[in-house]
Amino acid sequence: MNYVLALFLPPLSILFTGRIFLSIFVFIIWVPAIIFSGGLTHPMFILLAWVLIYQSGEERRTRRLERAWRDED
Repeated sequence: MNYVLALFLPPLSILFTGRIFLSIFVFIIWVPAIIFSGGLTHPMFILLAWVLIYQSGEERRTRRLERAWRDED
């Protein structure tokens, strides 16, 4: 669901990954970029959001595996 949200509101989907300051910074850049470029820069923000969503999922998986590995010992 977060990937679909990134298509329309990249700063909000970045906020949902837990990166508060980055989402504020992206929002500050995103709004003027959309207005002045007519939407040509929007795919760049979508890709940034998708990479951050993927990275947060990988971090979650890594933490889960590390916790499981520690609990085995």
